[in-house]
Amino acid sequence: MKDIVTYSASENQLYEDVRAIIEEARANAVRSVDFNRVLMYWKTGRRVFEEEQKGADRADYGSYLIERLAQRLEPGYGSGFTKRQLERARQFYRTYPNASALRPQFNWTQYKLLISISDADKREYYELESVNNCWTARELERQKNSLLYERLLKSNDKEAVLAVARKERIPESPMEVVKDPMYLEFLGLEQKAHYYESELEDTLITHLQEFLMELGNGFLFNYRQKRILIEDDEYKVDLVFYNRLLRCFVLIDLKTHKATHQDLGQLQMYVNYYDRVEKLPDENPTIGILLCTEKNDTAVSMTLPEDNTTIIASKYELYLPSTKQLVEEVEEGKREFDRKKQLENDDRDD
Repeated sequence: MKDIVTYSASENQLYEDVRAIIEEARANAVRSVDFNRVLMYWKTGRRVFEEEQKGADRADYGSYLIERLAQRLEPGYGSGFTKRQLERARQFYRTYPNASALRPQFNWTQYKLLISISDADKREYYELESVNNCWTARELERQKNSLLYERLLKSNDKEAVLAVARKERIPESPMEVVKDPMYLEFLGLEQKAHYYESELEDTLITHLQEFLMELGNGFLFNYRQKRILIEDDEYKVDLVFYNRLLRCFVLIDLKTHKATHQDLGQLQMYVNYYDRVEKLPDENPTIGILLCTEKNDTAVSMTLPEDNTTIIASKYELYLPSTKQLVEEVEEGKREFDRKKQLENDDRDD
């Protein structure tokens, strides 16, 4: 039988310290390899672009040049040097002509996603948020495909969205961080006529990391089924978060049906309770989010006070719609936002 080896506290500490050094070195080595690959494609793109400029008087010269180069490189260096990849490398250099602007924490997959975005402001937003939130390539792709930037523009000015991403300002209202609709395709729930709210809640907790990413910046998980006792009556708030940017509690009430005025009234009671009992004097008013399958925006606005800034009804989808549906929904929301802004301006002029 093998003897059990015991180690002193100092030996255990030594082991942990050396293990941390090894893990850090391994992680740095991977990052170094990834970034050197990024630099390889950037330098390749620059060299191709420089050669291409020599034949600027011929419109098809660049395509011809890249195709012939790929025919020679691909047999020896593999699929990383196909015509398509060389075209990407050229596009990469043209999008990021200054090598000092390249971010060492990004790999080639992330840069391929970024250079596919033609709008410079939109690309900057995703680049900054990838850094701010340490998004992997998969997370960046998911946020890009779900039109995160466009969804935020439904209720915000472009300058405000970019200023928050640049850390030039802190969000001041819930609508700057809360998205409508929210896409919860990562839950993997079956699309069916009815399912229990407890089932939705259980699955959200299981996928808490993904849910926090969909909620947005600054959210911290606080409670599940938070018990509220008002005299002899007991109530439970489905999910409680804290947003460190808005400096307030955020209560989420889950519904597997269309939002009703009773749902909004109950959420308002929860918010009032938190404001009067839980909130500290220097914290901002509590926000309540009613997460529902459908909502009537007019009914919601009629149920809530005209000056409401703390209760939000947000629709959720269990599947990502098609790109066309996403674009149509975002454009409709943006038109509604522009209409409201115009009405506000007209009221001020009067």
